[in-house]
Amino acid sequence: MQWRIKQAVTSLNQGGVIAYPTEAVYGLGCDPWDQDAVMRLLEIKQRPWQKGLIVIAADFNQLQEFVEPVSAEMLQQLNTTWPGPITWLLPVRCDVPQYLTGEHDTIAVRVTAHKQTAELCRAFGGAITSTSANRAGMKPAKHAFQVRWQLPEVDYIMAGECAGSDQPSEIRHALTGEKMR
Repeated sequence: MQWRIKQAVTSLNQGGVIAYPTEAVYGLGCDPWDQDAVMRLLEIKQRPWQKGLIVIAADFNQLQEFVEPVSAEMLQQLNTTWPGPITWLLPVRCDVPQYLTGEHDTIAVRVTAHKQTAELCRAFGGAITSTSANRAGMKPAKHAFQVRWQLPEVDYIMAGECAGSDQPSEIRHALTGEKMR
């Protein structure tokens, strides 16, 4: 597994778009601070930038450069669901690029419970983008061969097993508590 993670990190550092297993499906990711990589990811997926992207991490510390400081109460609420398949919409820092947030004043963030993907974030040294590995309108890939079939432009596919969840991550708005997905 370490070799796979090393290859994925090399690809991320070179501006690549990778695919990796998550709690439910394969995700597409890249360095969220590399605008060219994010734009290429959106082009591969055929997803409009206006929708925004999820950013995942191994722990909350890797997400702090994306979100406004949170209260102790909010942090406690986040910690009851993380690591896990809950994505939270949090107020975004003013220096976070709009290509990550889309047309929103929040950013979607998650601390992944997928062991291999958490290791990937640790080895990369930060958070990565996360959107389902599929072209817009098609079913998300649950296996590496499905990623290769649907998205041959992906630079590296980190083989591994999805964690078995039947549903994509739930998305909740942190300030209102509203369930968005």
